[in-house]
Amino acid sequence: MSTPPPSWLPADKLSPLDDKLGIRITDYDPDRMVATMPVAGNEQPFGLLHGGASCALMETIGSWAGALHAGPDKQVVGIELNASYLRGATSGVVTAVCTPVRRGRTLSTFLIEITDEDGRPTATGRLTCLTKD
Repeated sequence: MSTPPPSWLPADKLSPLDDKLGIRITDYDPDRMVATMPVAGNEQPFGLLHGGASCALMETIGSWAGALHAGPDKQVVGIELNASYLRGATSGVVTAVCTPVRRGRTLSTFLIEITDEDGRPTATGRLTCLTKD
């Protein structure tokens, strides 16, 4: 892990879905968060990484990025996710990189790029989060 989570955000706090999908955050840099997810176990019937699993990866990393920005006393929820699928992943691990577009007091938007083990883009997305008191 390059950048550890802040002390108020425990690194081992995953949702049950994240745990089932094998999502792991590997870098908590607020300007470039990184997470991984295995393809195995997350495929659709034709052997490709399921689009819903890619969306869950995007939602997870974007929501954590929003939480880092909001701080320990706020709650963050995703309110819009837009995803585009570019290439099928059939094996290995995919990596998601999340970068901020805008970090506001109420709304924050993040771009997420997912690549396969060869660095080829498999999906891109944009997540907007609402920060609540």
